[in-house]
Amino acid sequence: RHPLATFFHLFFRVSAIVTYLFCDWFSNSFVACFVTILLLLSFDFWSVKNVTGRLLVGLRWWNQIDEDGKSHWVFEAKRVPTVAASTEAEARIFWLGLIICPVIWTMFFFSTLFSLKLKWLALVIAGISLQTANLYGYIHCKLGGQKSISRVTSRLFGTADVPKRQSRRISEDGTEELGR
Repeated sequence: RHPLATFFHLFFRVSAIVTYLFCDWFSNSFVACFVTILLLLSFDFWSVKNVTGRLLVGLRWWNQIDEDGKSHWVFEAKRVPTVAASTEAEARIFWLGLIICPVIWTMFFFSTLFSLKLKWLALVIAGISLQTANLYGYIHCKLGGQKSISRVTSRLFGTADVPKRQSRRISEDGTEELGR
């Protein structure tokens, strides 16, 4: 159903990893490699958060700041009664890409740290941060509509501000249901 979205979901992620691995072959400039990889990671973060998450699995998340200056995280999930085979395959690709890439960037972190290539450490930390932020947001989207899960995670992380987290379910006909 969404082959272009599936392609770009993986394209930016894989391009950032491949560029990180082989950048020394293409360029002797650390700055050019750093900027290229950071741009690929940023494109990936934006496309996953704003496009591919919504198209491939019906989820999205964002942060709102109200008039009082308080931050509210909103997690939204679209209710889909039946999933087609192509959509199921796209969802599997989405989740595998979302989970595997932070693991790869974490391995890069340890290899960079142990090989003492400290100039690359900031880039690897940015990669971990951007990839993990999307993973965290989408896990909350997936589980956010279940009140018991919200209570369990609030107890686990020791946060009492569960009302600040909203989750929205959008049904197939476009009507919206809010949950906390």
